Amino acid sequence: MSSGTTELAWCKSSYSGTQGDSCVEVAVGEQAVHVRDSKDVTRPHFAVGREEWSRFMGFVANA
Repeated sequence: MSSGTTELAWCKSSYSGTQGDSCVEVAVGEQAVHVRDSKDVTRPHFAVGREEWSRFMGFVANA
């Protein structure tokens, strides 16, 4: 799944520290959720399907 990062609205976790370290950012697209390292946004991001992201978030919430 590919989509240019310029049209994505990236959001940082509410658990992010004020130092800007150890964090990921996500952007929800029409068909996928994109994930990138907030420390180096020039590196490639990866994308997963929205259904798979939903299952992952359910797993994390119950962990």
